[in-house]
Amino acid sequence: MADNARAKKLADLIREVVAQKLQRGIKDPRLGTHVTITDTRVTGDLREATVFYTVYGDDEDRASAAAGLESAKGILRSAVGRAAGTKFTPTLTFVADALPENAKTIEDLLDKARLSDAAVREASSGATYAGEADPYKKPGEDEDAAAE
Repeated sequence: MADNARAKKLADLIREVVAQKLQRGIKDPRLGTHVTITDTRVTGDLREATVFYTVYGDDEDRASAAAGLESAKGILRSAVGRAAGTKFTPTLTFVADALPENAKTIEDLLDKARLSDAAVREASSGATYAGEADPYKKPGEDEDAAAE
C-alpha cells in the first residue's frame, strides 16, 4: 500500500499529463479546447485513477467528449506511463465533474435569497415598531409608578 503523499503526487502528475496530451497530442475533434481536467484521484494501491473533467457546451458536446475520452484512453494511459515511470500504470476512468451544475444551482439559490431579502427590505423600509420605542424597563421606573 502506497502512502497518501505518493498517491497525491501521482494524481497531480496524471492530471498534468492528461491535460497536456489533450491540448497538444490528441487530434480527435470531439476533444477540442472545450474539455478541462478539473481533478484526479488515485486509489491507495496506485492501480486505478479517476480523472474528473468538465466540458464547455451543451449536452451533445458532453456526450461527444465522453466518447472521445473513452476512445483516447489507451493513448492517455501510455503517456501517463512514460511520464510516471512506475512499475504499473494506473487504469484511467473518466468521470464528468458535477461542479458546474452544482455551482449553477448554488447561484440560482443565492439569486432567490437576494430577491427575498430585497422584498423584505422594501416591506420594512417605512415600518415602525409595534410597541413603544424603548420596550425595556429601566431601574427606578417601578418606584416612580408605585409613588404615583
